[in-house]
Amino acid sequence: MPTLVQRTSLKDLLIERGFLSHDQATQVFAQAEGSPRAFHDLLLKEGLITPQILAQMVAEQFGLRHDPLDDFRVDIHRFASISPEWMRRYGFVPLEEDQHVLTIALSDPQDYRTLDQLERLIGRELEVVVSSRESILAALNRSQQSSQVMTRLEAEFRPILIRENEQGEEVITADTVSKDESPIVRLVNTTILSALQKRASDIHIEPTDSGVEIKFRVDGVLYLAMDPLDQRFHGPIVSRLKVMSELDIAERRVPQDGRFKLKTERRTVDFRVSILPSAFGESVVVRILAKEEVTSGGRELRLDGLGFKPEDLRRFRRAITASYGMILVTGPTGSGKTTTLYGAINEVNTKEDKIITIEDPVEYQLRGVIQIPVNEKKGLTFARGLRSILRHDPDKIMVGEIRDSETAQIAIQSALTGHLVFTTVHANNAFDVIGRFVNMGIEPYNFVSSLNCIMAQRLVRTLCPSCKVASTLDQAECEESDLVYEEVKDRPVYHGNGCVDCHGLGYRGRHAITEFLTLSDPIKDMILDRRPTSEIRKVAIAEGMTTLREAGLEKVFEGDTTLREVNRVTFTG
Repeated sequence: MPTLVQRTSLKDLLIERGFLSHDQATQVFAQAEGSPRAFHDLLLKEGLITPQILAQMVAEQFGLRHDPLDDFRVDIHRFASISPEWMRRYGFVPLEEDQHVLTIALSDPQDYRTLDQLERLIGRELEVVVSSRESILAALNRSQQSSQVMTRLEAEFRPILIRENEQGEEVITADTVSKDESPIVRLVNTTILSALQKRASDIHIEPTDSGVEIKFRVDGVLYLAMDPLDQRFHGPIVSRLKVMSELDIAERRVPQDGRFKLKTERRTVDFRVSILPSAFGESVVVRILAKEEVTSGGRELRLDGLGFKPEDLRRFRRAITASYGMILVTGPTGSGKTTTLYGAINEVNTKEDKIITIEDPVEYQLRGVIQIPVNEKKGLTFARGLRSILRHDPDKIMVGEIRDSETAQIAIQSALTGHLVFTTVHANNAFDVIGRFVNMGIEPYNFVSSLNCIMAQRLVRTLCPSCKVASTLDQAECEESDLVYEEVKDRPVYHGNGCVDCHGLGYRGRHAITEFLTLSDPIKDMILDRRPTSEIRKVAIAEGMTTLREAGLEKVFEGDTTLREVNRVTFTG
């Protein structure tokens, strides 16, 4: 283990270099109660210095070398002797080796406990170079795409392709991953495994004039998953996905849609594949549908954990405990509508009631619930399935989505005849739903009589608790967001710096923001009179409804998300 000689204190060094005033440094040092680690954390938390400057000053403090790790990647041969899991756990990357001494980049050279453990694990003497935690994370993320790292993942999660025979039974084909598989098969499998590890919902494979870009959608936002690949890999990657999805590999001029399943040691995952011809070749989107057992291990999906405003949650729970009627959740694709309905069904699911769902696809498996997947190729549509469900004496029904007037008519009739119906429809807000149903030819009287509530929702990314720091809004941000600068300039807001826990994104997970419309008597009368939605909206707000925009801004000032994120999913004004 290297012996450190402290040349001067970090506090004095920061004052000497002009990064902090004497009063600032003394105040923060007093808050840290003399602890070097706490002093570092407070400096970053208060935004007094950047992680890069802190790393430079710590290096100078102990007479060590500083390395910003710009574009650095771990040598793939290092992974043969040093586990990538160790690098993430202990927050370091190996740089170079000279005889029996290994040089590593570490953010805290005073962390003797970590250094001692690493020397025992690696079996070499260590020399420390100082880098910021963020730089180390970025280097690890860049290195993670190497074949050696992903080979380790493949060894743990050996994927097996599953197909269905004519009778609809799942059978394991001979098309399994083996030691002598081709590089393209390994590339596709490792990309899929990496997407699963990062909780991605979609994989985008986009050809460009210079190469192939592979992107993941995580928490609703796309980002580049790895460095662009050479153009020569594009054709084999698309052909491999076509083979897995049982599509025509010779057809490249028209769109194709397919699906496949992969079974790993932990679960079976469904994938939807959509292929579209573009100027530089076929563009591919792979939708990941992880059938997770939401009730496994005694941990049920509950409405409490979805981030609803307390008042909206109370109203929604009152609506879903009614004996009959329709519960309608609305929002664009990917706004968490189905997850909300699953949470609602879990809360009202008792052994006394029969619950049947029809979905496209069945995303989660609910214990004690009969779930029917839509299969339009076989003629099983929402409308046809819903008719059959009604013959099975259900108490509660979930219809994955109302897409046409026939499904809407049957769902409304079911709600009027003593069933509790949970369903979704695509609309921008709670008031646009009214227009959608009227355009489908539904009489307002039937619509109003059957409806218990309408809840519009969006998903906003939640700031990572490990790396979020306080900040304030500037005047330009307020003007762009229709906020009065003088009213909010002193209110603290937060942003994420990016860390190991959130893969450097600054966000980790998502929460819902909601707009709950209660069908009060005045609002019912206005719908029956076919009044404009703008008038209905004014009355609803006067009755205490919180709009999506207002709910999002509350999350911003509570420190849960950012103003930029709320602007992304809601309209200003």
